[in-house]
Amino acid sequence: MSGHHDAAESGPAARVKALEELLVKKGLVDSESIDRLADTYERKVGPRNGARMVARAWTDAAYKKRLLDDATAAAAEMGFSGPEGGHLVAVENTDRVHNLIVCTLCSCYPWTVLGLPPVWYKSFAYRSRAVSDPRGVMRDFGLTLPDDIEVRVWDSSAEIRYIVLPKRPPDTEGMSESELADLVTRDAMVGVAEVGAPAKTVPRKARA
Repeated sequence: MSGHHDAAESGPAARVKALEELLVKKGLVDSESIDRLADTYERKVGPRNGARMVARAWTDAAYKKRLLDDATAAAAEMGFSGPEGGHLVAVENTDRVHNLIVCTLCSCYPWTVLGLPPVWYKSFAYRSRAVSDPRGVMRDFGLTLPDDIEVRVWDSSAEIRYIVLPKRPPDTEGMSESELADLVTRDAMVGVAEVGAPAKTVPRKARA
């Protein structure tokens, strides 16, 4: 493993933490507001970028090939780039293989396409168990995979960061790229979940 993990964490992450503490101390912001803002970027803004990439790959075979060949360029093609992205690599889930992302030494994470790393991703419990017991970790998130599916664990670093290209769920034929993106979650792009099929709407007459 490269020692660059620690350098990456002590740079922007340390400066952000120091700035947050200063703003709170001076009474310019409150911790609750910062938590709400962080939650927005963790769950909505950032992951939406990755979700758009996944949806594009599901609907455009040429883009999917570019994504799997060079995810950094494929992200930039859609306007998503930045120093936190590192060298981005996309790994594809199939009927035979399921991928899981972790950073065992710290919490390197593709902020550009997945937003802020969730608290559990940075925890020692996840970082250690994702390697030693990946199926157990996924079960904790509610995902149980058949024994015949190979689980591959990818260890991120400051140089290389990963995004999972989940399997397209059934019953999504005819859905637009935007509608498909709405189905894709951050957890599915980390590998602790799969993308669920869209909720079926009940015909109006049946609801009456």
